[in-house]
Amino acid sequence: MLTVLRVHLPSEVPVVGCEIAPYVLLRRPDGSVLIDEVPEPAPLIGYCMKYKWYRNQGDQKVAICSVHPTEQATLQCLVCLKEKVPITKSYHCTPRCLSDAWQHHRSLHDRAKKTAKENGAEEEELFGRFNSNNGSISMYPTAVAEKTGEAWSEVGFSRTYTPTSDDINHVLKFECVAIDVETRKHVGNVNAILTARVIPAPSPTPRHMIPVNVALSGQLNLDGRIASGTFSVLSYNILSDAYATNEVYSYCPTWALSWPYRRQNLLREIIGYQADIVCLQEVQSDHFEEFFAPELDKHGYQALYKKKTSEVYSGNPNTLDGCATFFRRDRFSHVKKYEVEFNKAAQSSSAGQKKVALSRLIKDNIALIVVLEAKFTSCVSGNPGKRQLICVANTHVNVHHEHKDVKLWQVHTLLKGLEKIAVSADIPMLVCGDFNSVPGSAPHALLANGKVGPLHPDLAVDPLGILRSTNNLTHQLPLVSAYSSFARMAGVTSGLEQQRRRMDALTLEPLFTNCSRDFVGTVDYIFYTADSLFVESVLELLDEENLRKHTAIPSPEWSSDHIALLAEFRCKPRIRC
Repeated sequence: MLTVLRVHLPSEVPVVGCEIAPYVLLRRPDGSVLIDEVPEPAPLIGYCMKYKWYRNQGDQKVAICSVHPTEQATLQCLVCLKEKVPITKSYHCTPRCLSDAWQHHRSLHDRAKKTAKENGAEEEELFGRFNSNNGSISMYPTAVAEKTGEAWSEVGFSRTYTPTSDDINHVLKFECVAIDVETRKHVGNVNAILTARVIPAPSPTPRHMIPVNVALSGQLNLDGRIASGTFSVLSYNILSDAYATNEVYSYCPTWALSWPYRRQNLLREIIGYQADIVCLQEVQSDHFEEFFAPELDKHGYQALYKKKTSEVYSGNPNTLDGCATFFRRDRFSHVKKYEVEFNKAAQSSSAGQKKVALSRLIKDNIALIVVLEAKFTSCVSGNPGKRQLICVANTHVNVHHEHKDVKLWQVHTLLKGLEKIAVSADIPMLVCGDFNSVPGSAPHALLANGKVGPLHPDLAVDPLGILRSTNNLTHQLPLVSAYSSFARMAGVTSGLEQQRRRMDALTLEPLFTNCSRDFVGTVDYIFYTADSLFVESVLELLDEENLRKHTAIPSPEWSSDHIALLAEFRCKPRIRC
């Protein structure tokens, strides 16, 4: 007969909107084990599994902060009550918490007023609506034990369950048992496991666009974007699930590190930026196919993907990550796609002729280059009938710190490929990604300055003479870092000055784009060709103090160890784009 050996929850703490998928280990009659579904329509030797989910009805409710669910609320916004904002959004742990979140919080009031006028309900949020009859909890809880005589109501009848706002602060119970398909009787004992109390999804501090073009700053929309004729580009290393281990990120709660939670939080963040072009790194191939491509398709994005090569990688091919580029179908159409495999480039290079050098260069890294045609007019051209093209490169450079020569070789190889595209077409270019290179390093110098000086200290790391085979470490693309606009801008505003304090005055780059326990620094960039584009606005940077409320990131609020970069561009006049 079919028996249940073990039931286990991937995370004890359920979060609204995040699917719970228990592991159920079964034993077949022949003694072998399986973890596959055995539904009634497809029984196994006359047996199938029956599942049920229950909600505890007797849980006590106390208010928690709407921004920091680890903290109990000490104050409540009375305007929220007046405007009938969902009550759980009205709670804050401290006056500072409310002050820091005020811009986002005030938008809740505005939306509530608008919907009240329309006699409609507030728009459903991605993670569910928090109704006024829902309470909250004072901390991230631990698993609880079932008490005799407790009242439970059935809420689900499948193996998985996605908590709703009605479940907030309630304990859930999962039951499973094997049944005889013919007699409908249970076979063996009912196996049950309890969760901790359901919590609402934490709300990250909203990030806003900061205008860097003073002349056009009066044309900003409410969300901080220029009114028309521009396009925005997002670059974000989302942290592959394969790398998000409890050993590396022990400071992050297990439930917040789980993929079911992180994928929903990442999706909400990415969609919220409303970027026209999205460049993601560390996207697992299975997550691209099963989640990001279909989910972003619902929001009007077309997807392109390039998986890393696997000459070095020896794990599950489905978990191999790569670069994904998305673009809004109503703003762009796809013209051409180039895939750069640095392994192939190494094999065809002069350095690759040496077996030992080739072995050092084979690292499986790739780049995805996409040529898009704009469906909007963003510049003044002498011939408005000409196609408006934009080239976007998305890459993830080798991570190993000791391989400085490999990093530089990969960046140089990518730039030489982009130069060939630039020669064939007068086209604006964007180079985005995680370059695993800090400001001032040789790869950054090559990108930002067009060359690497012969005395650069990174050139001392070339044990196999790889860099000598590249001749001059130069390129002709007029690349500029989008975030250097903060430092180069002459105007003075409170928002701009705050951002400048988060910039390195020497390198003109953010102080950090990666903030883990072991490393804080900048490795992510958006470069653009300054002869054809200029920056209108960029997404505000976060301060380290904000991110370190939970020691580092990832955290319940931010689901990657990197932060997203976003820049808004406009083509320069008389440039065919």
